[in-house]
Amino acid sequence: MWQHWVTVVLGAVFEVSWVVGFKHATTLWEWLITGIAVYLSFYFLIRASRHIPAGTAYAVFVGLGTLGTTSVGMLAFGEPVSLAKLALIGLLLIGIGGLQFTTKGGH
Repeated sequence: MWQHWVTVVLGAVFEVSWVVGFKHATTLWEWLITGIAVYLSFYFLIRASRHIPAGTAYAVFVGLGTLGTTSVGMLAFGEPVSLAKLALIGLLLIGIGGLQFTTKGGH
């Protein structure tokens, strides 16, 4: 079952890529890469949801995407960092882990 969670994580990585691409792409090449990332993110999510309940897979996918996008924004693009934001990211991680742990066969 862990392989299916890896597929969700791969989808989330590509989700972060296309979200960053939507904000920062300026050339045709960058937009092409962004489009490929959109396709791959949903490809991996759909593939994982064949083996993991779709709602759980989607919640983990979006949660990891949010975590990744927020982290990239703070680390790479100088977006503000606050204790409240870090605490909420920690809470998000707890929720993602809880969903994985409580899904039948998900650990």
